[in-house]
Amino acid sequence: MKLHTTANLSIDTDLHAANGKRVKALDIFAYALAFFKEQALKELSDQTGGEFDNSNVRWVITVPAIWKMPAKQFMREAAYKSGLVSRENPEQLIIALEPEAASIYCRKLRLHQMVDLGTKTTQNGGFSPTENVGSGMTQGDRYVVVDCGGGTVDLTVHQIRLPEGHLKELYKASGGPYGSIGIDYEFEKLLCKIFGQDFIDQFKIKRPAAWVDLMIAFESRKRAAAPDRTNPLNINLPFSFIDYYKKFRGHSVEHALRKSNVDFVKWSSQGMLRMNPDAMNSLFKPTIDHIIQHLIELFEKPEVSDIKFLFLVGGFAESPLLQQAVQNMLQGRSRIIIPHDVGLTILKGAVLFGLDPSVIKVRRSPLTYGVGVLNRFVEGKHPPEKLLVKDGTRWCTDVFDTFIAADQSVALGESVKRSYTPAKPSQQVIIIHVYCSERESVSFISESSVKKCGTLRLDVSGTESSAPRREIQTLMQFGDTEIRAMAVDVSTGRTVKASIDFLSH
Repeated sequence: MKLHTTANLSIDTDLHAANGKRVKALDIFAYALAFFKEQALKELSDQTGGEFDNSNVRWVITVPAIWKMPAKQFMREAAYKSGLVSRENPEQLIIALEPEAASIYCRKLRLHQMVDLGTKTTQNGGFSPTENVGSGMTQGDRYVVVDCGGGTVDLTVHQIRLPEGHLKELYKASGGPYGSIGIDYEFEKLLCKIFGQDFIDQFKIKRPAAWVDLMIAFESRKRAAAPDRTNPLNINLPFSFIDYYKKFRGHSVEHALRKSNVDFVKWSSQGMLRMNPDAMNSLFKPTIDHIIQHLIELFEKPEVSDIKFLFLVGGFAESPLLQQAVQNMLQGRSRIIIPHDVGLTILKGAVLFGLDPSVIKVRRSPLTYGVGVLNRFVEGKHPPEKLLVKDGTRWCTDVFDTFIAADQSVALGESVKRSYTPAKPSQQVIIIHVYCSERESVSFISESSVKKCGTLRLDVSGTESSAPRREIQTLMQFGDTEIRAMAVDVSTGRTVKASIDFLSH
């Protein structure tokens, strides 16, 4: 979540460990990826009965669709650091967007592999169980994928294009930090209410492993929550919690529960926290309310009309409370479909995406991207404070040259062309600041919605030519899951090393 919430993410961004220590986020991500790499290669070697070499693997890392470019680039940097792939061979790693992966998988579902919430049946009349959802989809069908994970909830709107079944994104990815971890946070607030914030803060620092044990115990009860549940849920308190509380406060956990005014959490004789189902459901409420609110807003958008299916995927989609809330909100407007192996949907879809990344043909840009340029000053059109007179010519400064606008459709492989000329013949590198904005139309880079978000770097050393003005033609691609740049020296036709960086400041 740190990658999503950090405004000025860089290679040096820190994470705070449970015991208060600070560590580089890049190191932690790289450790995790290196571990998965070893596990996967070992598994493959065991299954094939031979040494399985990493160079034979194409890796796919999935990220939420609402992540910005710096977070995606951060994942790629962590993959380089972990030895998953090398910088020299970047196409060995694909970054996939989670709801897209889910979307690809859901289209291929057989009808006995999913539950239709409207009818609560596994398969539907009129279809044979070997047919898939895709065969129930016709040209132009629109559907929404709601990917509910631990940290984020991502919503994507896709339309199917037959005969190949390619997908087209109809509305830019939206969502937010409304994942199931929000329920854990509510549980923590409840514990603070009963035992005191000062105690909980100390307990996390002094007994980090026991805190994790407590959250794991809560996790299993969280998964048992359901709308129609009547019997209470018991949560095991680790011995060190009970012990440390007595030392800290001088009275027992039982005493704290009795005197706290939280009436729906009791102490059971077996030494457990006993929550009645309403208490558990109330912990879910803020998070589910966020998701439903977001869905309501999404369905009000003109691009999001006549949605045939809503696919509910991700680990949190297993929750009957969330399923019921989505059903109540839609009231039969779309069919809600939940794959049986809902927690693995994204993983399986990512594998399909890795086999054919070109299946998603059209995406929507989440932001407006561009650069600052000088234009000839036009009286009445340009504000006077932007006037710059140079060698007798009147220029307007800070003009935003738009590469692509927010929510603009962009096809896979489509590129934006611009030409740049080095200011001095001897110049080795051209560095151009890239700006972005959430607004669709931007006139100047000085507007409040505009932020500097990256740098385009053109390495023009060694391209000195006899031409008096070297023109470097730059191509930028926005139709993929990551933004890419390429460049050519027009006079010589030679490729110029081009890179676009969203992490250095």
